[in-house]
Amino acid sequence: MTAEAVFSIPGYVAGTWDIDPVHSEIGFSVRHMMVSKVRGRFTKFSGQLVTGTTPTDSSVTAEIDLASIDTGNDQRDAHIRSADFFEADKYTLMTYRSTGMRVEDGEYVVDGDLTIKDVTKGVPLKLELGGFGPDAYGGIRAGFSATAEINRKEFGVNFDAPMANGGAVVADKVSIYLEIEAVLAS
Repeated sequence: MTAEAVFSIPGYVAGTWDIDPVHSEIGFSVRHMMVSKVRGRFTKFSGQLVTGTTPTDSSVTAEIDLASIDTGNDQRDAHIRSADFFEADKYTLMTYRSTGMRVEDGEYVVDGDLTIKDVTKGVPLKLELGGFGPDAYGGIRAGFSATAEINRKEFGVNFDAPMANGGAVVADKVSIYLEIEAVLAS
């Protein structure tokens, strides 16, 4: 029995899907001052998913506008756009391109390359399929959730502000989450 046969996905549709940015979210959280987490999201992004004849034959590409960072604080957002973090005036996009999809420990994992500031590293996304079904406008929609963790310094986001107690103002580890709704294009 193949790994595919173990999974039954009601309503599964093979095709090309456009990410619906109005009903999707790409966000992150990072430890701040060693005591809490700051959360943020990107408000401008696009992407396309291709679901294959089987889920592991699928792929995804996405582009995220780094200047669209929104943490709920204008001063902090401007700092994150600056040369201390993203250098968003020079490096305008963060991209993700899948390189494969697999089943690991009973869950789907999308393997892919994340590029930030012209640094590309492999980043696996733990994937949860939300489902497939008709929408109110005669189309077909699909939903996906995904999570990953990265070390920001591996991508050239090197801002360091040590604290007197030996900790850091911003942790190296960043948790990424995606809530994606996509519309069947073909």
